Amino acid sequence: MNREELIMVCCCDLAGQVRGKGFPASELASRLKRGVGWVPTNAMITAFGDIGDSPWGSRGDLLLVPDPETKVRVEFGDDSPAEHFLLGDIVHTHGEPWGGCTRTFLKDALTALQQEAGLTLLAAFEHEFHYSGVEQRANGSYNLDAFRRQDVFSEVFIHALRQAGLEPDSFMAEYGPQQYEVTVGPRDGLRAADEAVILREMARATAHRLGHNVSFSPLVTHEVVGNGVHLHMSLHDLDRKPVTYDKSGPGGLSEVAAQFAAGILRHAPAICALTAPSTVSYQRLVPHRWSASYTNLGFRDREACLRICPVVEIGDADIAKQFNMEFRAADAAASPYLQLGILVYAGLQGIREKLPAPPITDRDPEEMSEDERAAAGIAVLPRSLAEALDALEADDVAKNWLPANLLKGYLPHKRFEIGLMAELTLDEQCKRYAEVY
Repeated sequence: MNREELIMVCCCDLAGQVRGKGFPASELASRLKRGVGWVPTNAMITAFGDIGDSPWGSRGDLLLVPDPETKVRVEFGDDSPAEHFLLGDIVHTHGEPWGGCTRTFLKDALTALQQEAGLTLLAAFEHEFHYSGVEQRANGSYNLDAFRRQDVFSEVFIHALRQAGLEPDSFMAEYGPQQYEVTVGPRDGLRAADEAVILREMARATAHRLGHNVSFSPLVTHEVVGNGVHLHMSLHDLDRKPVTYDKSGPGGLSEVAAQFAAGILRHAPAICALTAPSTVSYQRLVPHRWSASYTNLGFRDREACLRICPVVEIGDADIAKQFNMEFRAADAAASPYLQLGILVYAGLQGIREKLPAPPITDRDPEEMSEDERAAAGIAVLPRSLAEALDALEADDVAKNWLPANLLKGYLPHKRFEIGLMAELTLDEQCKRYAEVY
């Protein structure tokens, strides 16, 4: 049977879904210049396929233009078509960037960080997910047997990641039943977000070819631990020298890194609207679920909103190159571009205002009184997606980081999603999110 290979050019949209159009591989050179047709209201498609009221309606034309640096072509050694796609930017038909493009949002944030602060960002996304190809058993947490029973999935998956240009770091059986975690090496900001998209799709492609599926949903069922995305970040100067670490700084943070951290924590309630954007996300963001529930900075504390991560100090290890902060109030219902973009803008705002270093908590904020938390500048994170969207809309500084088209699409998009879930039980919501993420 004769075949002609196709390529897709894709974007990761407001729902964190990867959508696009395919074209013959022979046309790649021309498509790199003129892209494929796209329309503004495509941004309003929810994760479940429904479209609410669109600010653009049926009007407008755009282009989705592939970035050749993101090209992925992965063969799985069987007769199935290769995974062949590129990620791209949404632009107007005359080539000007469209303000509703998630990837452009991150690009603009990184440009602002470089131009205003003389800094670049190195980042890595740490993913948790559930894999259906493993029988549920008790006591599988971090267990060799749970690692063994996923059979060839991890080896095929890691090979696919490496073919796609990623640098796999670790793979493990996580705490929950059928739950696994994968990490990759750090990359420059935009590439890190591109790789987060690629990683999720390679996991799905691997599971599909093995007759199973994966879900990155924040909560696949209310009875088990959820899936998070932990964003690791470190700052570098324009000569690529790491500048996050200062031995004499609080928790090892340099002055500029402490300002960056303070900006994130000040705006964390608004940030959650973009980093934890499903109705079930907020079942994770509660005390004692090894996630985050308060706007605190922790030193090696896995329930802090922002965590100063451990480093290896054996021998002549370079601490400055390892030193990083981890944002934990996030999950894979979000576009990685929106997640990292809003964190960069918030950190840059802290640098602009020269905010003081936030206190490092050595106690569980849940056990502190309201007065103690207030004295430490610690607030409660939103307890629902609706609260997070309200926090974003009420935060005039954070709201203005989003271009007009992005803001006027995102808020109604997510509020429509809340309406879709309103009549469902928590179990029904979990099932629906597990199917689409």
